[in-house]
Amino acid sequence: MRIKAWFGRIGKFFREVRAELRKVTWPGRKELVTSTLVVLFVVAVSTAYIGVIDYAFSRVLAALIR
Repeated sequence: MRIKAWFGRIGKFFREVRAELRKVTWPGRKELVTSTLVVLFVVAVSTAYIGVIDYAFSRVLAALIR
């Protein structure tokens, strides 16, 4: 009996997931491309910033160790 209840809960879960996914407002292609480009730009800028800070700290630390 437990197995039947377990499968019933799994079925209910997937029905609820499907119902929620129907409520989602999916982005259009233009919005998706724009958002992706913004994310890539922010990641690139953040990476460059952290790289510069890391380089500066490593140079300062190397100078202090000498």
